[in-house]
Amino acid sequence: MAVPFISEVKRTHTCGQLTAANVGEEVVLFGWVHNRRDHGGAVFIDLRDRDGLTQVVFEPDSKDAHETAGHLRLEYCVGIKGKVLSRGKNVNPKMKTGEIEVKASDLTIFNRSEPTPFLIEDNVETSEEKRLAHRYLDLRRGPLQKTLMTRSKMNTLARSYMAGNGFLELETPFMGKYTPGGARNFLVPSRLNPGKFYALAESPQLYKQLFMVAGFDRYFQIVKCFRDEDLRLDRQPEFTQIDVEMSFVTQDDIFTIIEGLLKKLWGEVLGIDIPTPFQRMDFYESMAKYGNDKPDLRFGLEHTVLTDVIREHGAAGGVPMMWDAVQDKGIVKAMVVPAEKALSRAESDKLEDFAKQAGAKGLARAKVGEGGEWTQSPLSKTITPALRQAINQAVNAKTGDLILFQFGKESLVHTVMANLRVHVAKKLGLIPEYGSGGQWKFLWVVNPPLFEFDEETNTWAAAHHAFTRPHDEDVQYLGTDPGRVKCHRYDVVLNGFEIGGGSIRLHDPKVQSEVFKALGIQEEEARVKFGFLLDALKYGAPPHGGIALGMDRLVMLLTGAESLRDVIPFPKTKTGTDTMTGAPGDVDEKQLRDLHVRTVPLPQK
Repeated sequence: MAVPFISEVKRTHTCGQLTAANVGEEVVLFGWVHNRRDHGGAVFIDLRDRDGLTQVVFEPDSKDAHETAGHLRLEYCVGIKGKVLSRGKNVNPKMKTGEIEVKASDLTIFNRSEPTPFLIEDNVETSEEKRLAHRYLDLRRGPLQKTLMTRSKMNTLARSYMAGNGFLELETPFMGKYTPGGARNFLVPSRLNPGKFYALAESPQLYKQLFMVAGFDRYFQIVKCFRDEDLRLDRQPEFTQIDVEMSFVTQDDIFTIIEGLLKKLWGEVLGIDIPTPFQRMDFYESMAKYGNDKPDLRFGLEHTVLTDVIREHGAAGGVPMMWDAVQDKGIVKAMVVPAEKALSRAESDKLEDFAKQAGAKGLARAKVGEGGEWTQSPLSKTITPALRQAINQAVNAKTGDLILFQFGKESLVHTVMANLRVHVAKKLGLIPEYGSGGQWKFLWVVNPPLFEFDEETNTWAAAHHAFTRPHDEDVQYLGTDPGRVKCHRYDVVLNGFEIGGGSIRLHDPKVQSEVFKALGIQEEEARVKFGFLLDALKYGAPPHGGIALGMDRLVMLLTGAESLRDVIPFPKTKTGTDTMTGAPGDVDEKQLRDLHVRTVPLPQK
């Protein structure tokens, strides 16, 4: 008589639970056939579920089960009932359940499986494109399941921590009004309002400020956000963030809460005690030493700004290109590759190719010889001994060191040198290609400028958003020297990744008006763009501030995954497509008419 699995006979254990302590027990397991071995009598399978593997043996004395086992193939979904036996000396140390096996007395096949397009195994050689097209199979693999279970645990821990610190989990709309600033929005046509569009929220920024105006005091949300941007290793069109806002706080109060959250996540998930408080670094120091505002502090290779050194020696220093860059309001930077990590001449030459790929015209370099002389460099032919000595001293160069130079427009020099620093570090084995390498370097980058100059429009733009509070002592420069104004904005950085960013908000209408003027936004335009928030701020808005942590990046870093696609259940490809479902897809003309939308073919090139 067939055993009534599921309806009456329930699962007793997962496939990762059984140990020697369970020997002699009758158990029921459900799962998938991970592999199958027929030893000319007994049939063995490894049964798999999300918790692990259990070896199951079907002996001829259990006739029906043994006969059915002969028909099993990989990825069949089955249920078994049997007795736990010790494997004696044949322990498999690679399995959590390696001390035991289950001798099956009953077996049922819930569902058969066709041959899968790739093997369901931890280390699969199949292309990512094929795996994403069959993501429901890819997600059966152990590493991905472990990552997503870790993600689930992180969600639970975050909610517990935030609730324990007095935060309310409140929801905000996905569809709202388009407001300028930040990333490009996805737009959703409104059928009921012809010619009008919703914007998918790139963040709950304005809504969470309204929660503060409403008096909720402490808000958080683990929320999906949307940005229509070009994709890369750590970016997806839809992503998740831990969104936080607090009233009556300074940025130090926010830092304390976030450091506590990250400490809890690393402690509970990895068993690692993250020291707090985190190091803090001024934005301008970060740019000078590392070329960006998200420096990886697991290694050195710091930059040295040589602009003043070149300016001091002038055209007489013998390096016209550097002098011209300084005269053209550019900068000069250098980075030293130490002699003990020496690169070959061929490897040094390849660094120039990398610099060009990052946007540079080239990469000047010099090898430091005995007595400070420069070798392997065209610079050595014209540079004066005085300038060479000054540069050697500024970068603390020693015999055998390789000095790498970049000069020109400030933003480009920073970008090239920042990328070059990380590239060299990986080449020298100072950090792994991806993953932490066992090091966790958290950092707050603080006091950035409120504005950035847009050379295309010849105007000032908000570096973050227009509601960021400037430093009190810098308010006086809003109308006269906007580039001098620093603000209460901050990023939390880990191993070269920005994992969160936020600011103290502007709640003073007078200062807000001055910020708008600096941005060239007149009162009427401000009302059109931000009217509902400006109105809200008039009604006793409390001082407030917040931050958003990138949940996907946190999971990626904490689990050592190679990309965001490895930590999102159903990600998009590099081109923003879903090869499994075929999204984005076509819609018929009737649907478009209902939405009052018409598609227009692109002009042929």
